[in-house]
Amino acid sequence: MNLAKAYPIADAVLYEGHILYPYRPSARKNQVRWTFGGVHPRAYSEASGGLEPCYMKVQCLVKAGSVAALAVRVRFLHPVHRQVLQLVEPVAELAAAGLPAHVPVDAMAVAGVLHQTWDEAEERTIETEVRLEEVLGGGARRLPIEFESRVSHEALRDESGRVVAVLERRQAALRGEIEISAREVMAGLLRLTLRVTNETPLSDADCAAREPVLRSSLVSTHAVLGIEGGSFISLANPPEELAEIARACEHQGAWPVMIGDQGDSDIVLATPIILEDYPQIAPESETPLFDSGEIDEILLLRILTLTNDEKAEARFADPQVAAMLDRADSMTADDLMRMHGTTRSLRPAPGLA
Repeated sequence: MNLAKAYPIADAVLYEGHILYPYRPSARKNQVRWTFGGVHPRAYSEASGGLEPCYMKVQCLVKAGSVAALAVRVRFLHPVHRQVLQLVEPVAELAAAGLPAHVPVDAMAVAGVLHQTWDEAEERTIETEVRLEEVLGGGARRLPIEFESRVSHEALRDESGRVVAVLERRQAALRGEIEISAREVMAGLLRLTLRVTNETPLSDADCAAREPVLRSSLVSTHAVLGIEGGSFISLANPPEELAEIARACEHQGAWPVMIGDQGDSDIVLATPIILEDYPQIAPESETPLFDSGEIDEILLLRILTLTNDEKAEARFADPQVAAMLDRADSMTADDLMRMHGTTRSLRPAPGLA
């Protein structure tokens, strides 16, 4: 069981919608971000009438005895709000006691670098291993989701070395729970349930707008599950005798797909984006582009059409984007040609001999 097999696919899901082409905060399509895999605070979910979920739930079928071992990795992005604060008067150093007088601004150029108010994201992973006998029947394994709020300040200096602005990063606390349980649905066949819930407290005022709520949400939430001493059953293509049991599995915000080579049955990825079993990253896809629904060649060609000013804005918006732009700029004509016109398989058109 090698859970790392799932990570290339899982990472594509993790950053789907993180920042879309043209990769600039000012671009209209980036005004609504992280639309997949949101697990929001319960108060916000209730205020929306349940339209915005406060939990993710996935069920899988497992052929296994009670001594089989299950490995679980729940992964998500934890937003970080980055605010540019312009100092009213430049200072030599930041005082330990607090910030000098300042005003928040959307963007500010300092020493030739454009700094922007923006939401970054930190990857989070919560993992556990459990024997199925521990969670069978009325048993369950519960793991807390506990991340404290954090505030940090980064001084921005002009060409003379004076501090003229500060980047303030604020990360909201998160509270929630991961629950793993199982029950036998027939001899030797278990239905495994994974539930991820967000219990971060929010006031009525906090629930008024989506953007601040996202900072208290689990974003792009998904899970990787691996089994030793057993095997997962495909829910997309179950054996005929298990089809009805497979249809009875319940899901909220995630769908389980088989991972690995065709026929492998020890790893499942529960993803908010519905995929076929055994999804693969094309070998030509050498760089994450944050838009898995697009064709890499088209996106890379679009990136190359960005002006220097547009690239500068994108580069300083997010370190992940800066790394992606560097890789795109370094690609040769041969690299681009390798992405063009690849045929994976051929099969007859329906109705033709």
